[in-house]
Amino acid sequence: MKIFSESHKTVFVVDHCPYMAESCRQHVEFDMLVKNRTQGIIPLAPISKSLWTCSVESSMEYCRIMYDIFPFKKLLMAALATVGPPNPRADPECCSILHGLVAAVETLCKITEYQHEARTLLMENAERVGNRGRIICITNAKSDSHVRMLEDCVQETIHEHNKLAANSDHLMQIQKCELVLIHTYPVGEDSLVSDRPKKELSPVLTSEVHSVRAGRHLATKLNVLVQQHFDLASTTITNIPMKEEQHANTSANYDVELLHHKDAHVDFLRSGDTHSGSSSREGPFKETVTLKWCTPRTNSIVFSFVSELHYCTGAYRISPVDVNSRPSSCLTNFLLNGRSVLLEQPRKSGSKVISHMLSSHGGEIFLHVLSSSRSILEDPPSISEGCGGRVTDYRITDFGEFMRENRLTPFLDPRYKMDASLEIPLERAKDQLEKHTRYWPMIISQTTIFNMQAVVPLASVIVKESLTEEDVLNCQKTIYNLVDMERKNDPLPISTVGTRGKGPKRDEQYRIMWNELETLVRAHVSNSEKHQRVLECLMACRSKPPEEEERKKRGRKREDREDKSEQAVKEHGPEKPRPDSDRLKGILERGKEELAEAEVIKDSPDSPEPPNKKPLVEIDETPHMEKSKGPVSLLSLWSNRINTANSRKHQEFAGRLNSVNNRAELYQHLKEENGEEAGLTGGTGGPRTSIPFLKCSHSPGVNRMETTENGKASRQ
Repeated sequence: MKIFSESHKTVFVVDHCPYMAESCRQHVEFDMLVKNRTQGIIPLAPISKSLWTCSVESSMEYCRIMYDIFPFKKLLMAALATVGPPNPRADPECCSILHGLVAAVETLCKITEYQHEARTLLMENAERVGNRGRIICITNAKSDSHVRMLEDCVQETIHEHNKLAANSDHLMQIQKCELVLIHTYPVGEDSLVSDRPKKELSPVLTSEVHSVRAGRHLATKLNVLVQQHFDLASTTITNIPMKEEQHANTSANYDVELLHHKDAHVDFLRSGDTHSGSSSREGPFKETVTLKWCTPRTNSIVFSFVSELHYCTGAYRISPVDVNSRPSSCLTNFLLNGRSVLLEQPRKSGSKVISHMLSSHGGEIFLHVLSSSRSILEDPPSISEGCGGRVTDYRITDFGEFMRENRLTPFLDPRYKMDASLEIPLERAKDQLEKHTRYWPMIISQTTIFNMQAVVPLASVIVKESLTEEDVLNCQKTIYNLVDMERKNDPLPISTVGTRGKGPKRDEQYRIMWNELETLVRAHVSNSEKHQRVLECLMACRSKPPEEEERKKRGRKREDREDKSEQAVKEHGPEKPRPDSDRLKGILERGKEELAEAEVIKDSPDSPEPPNKKPLVEIDETPHMEKSKGPVSLLSLWSNRINTANSRKHQEFAGRLNSVNNRAELYQHLKEENGEEAGLTGGTGGPRTSIPFLKCSHSPGVNRMETTENGKASRQ
């Protein structure tokens, strides 16, 4: 509840006009108050309360509940104790309700003790202390126009007193006032005033109208209003064993309804278990959480601290709804005598869950909220036993860093408590947490960019509320680095957990990476205009030229063929020899594809220019002589393919081009010189120099060189 909200000041105005002396016409049997009825005595006639008595009792019940739950820093007028019953013969003008409304506005302008302490603490910023209040007026109006006249009176009075308070050090201007008009009338009559929900009459005043019959109906209405005004909730304790007063040896089960702050049900609201233990009742507040009575415990000095201590997350004061009933009185006395009661949630199946406990401290009864989950004293569960199943690849290290970045610290500046216009630090922390969790995968296998060190500069700054020019440049630089990685076909840290085979192709990996990066940036694009610039840079870099897409498409086809062949080998074993025609067909198809790919690569601006620009020889462009010879052998086709591929890489050796049977004689000039010398000497049988020859043989994929001397071969 906000400090100095409308609930800080509540003023009751009860009409004291002569009409309030009328009977409410709700009878009370007098003989019900007599325990032992004597035979022969005529019972007394039923009695009924006046409208004034019903109004005062309902107002006091409102005050009792409020003081039971909030004993401090809440103020209520106590002037009703000095007012006597209304006089039926009194002049209506002298006891007009208008005088009470004017007095209520004057009371709201007065500075309370708590407001004075806050103003003294803030000193120069004393105007930040708010002054808000509520006026509850119980009257018997004549018509809807009479109600509007009362509202106009309150509005004019607030305007006049705010002018006086502006020039006074002992008064405060009213910033907000809630006017609750309750029209009460006897049971059996028709109401002349219609209900109306809360309506804003001015920036300072809001009004709502309730038309209620007197008696228990008026008490129920104020019981509902106190829950609305002070954020209360209802809990019903069922199956309370209690001995019968007439039969001491027997017992019966009773129910007791308690009111408390609604935070005692916050765990139910989060888990959605309120419907499992809720029941209906009359009035706008139809839900009350039902809890079952468990075996009580004794609070003594010698109780076992380890076995009896329960992990408590909150304690809230309680107030019985029907404080004068026998079950409520017995339960209150039972708890005030030093006993504690555990309360469990009623369930149709499964084990019982103890969620609350009733116990007294210092003469006051509290409803304790017990933790129904694991206790902090227990060993933490294994990370693989979470809600997602047996998952073992959580981003534990990243989550630890995430917690350090969003750690909360105490903030003790009182200005934020007094001035509602200042942004509360807790709300600012929640906003930051919301930004950091817009896209945050919890499992390593579900993300790619958070596993890449190259994306860290962008991921760490994109979550900011605003970016600097340097941040934008760093994000753009990160995107350009990713584009360069894709151009170089660098591998990505793709997790293969739970997948079969080698995982997605390289192009598919980059597509997944770009999609995830776009999701991250789009989640924060609404933060500022500079976030939009980062997204525009990302989308511009994602668009690729057509030739790049064509090259990647052919690469994917080639990888698919390789994967299919590997899969076939795994499933059916080594491939059996196929006919020469099938082999020839496959070799021709692969040769055409590689030649086409080489042509595209040659024309690409990123590829280096080959050292020897020779026109590429197509497979089909074989010499006419070879075509006319009939079927070509597989060895010839394979050799032609290798020669064509080698011709694109480097210029062939002259010796190999002019060789006979893949043999080339080296140092021919030495042989010729020796021959000339032999001719000059005129003999062939004389001494002759041994000439070494280098034999170069070539077979598919193998180059071998041998030297021969005197007909003997040796390998070097």
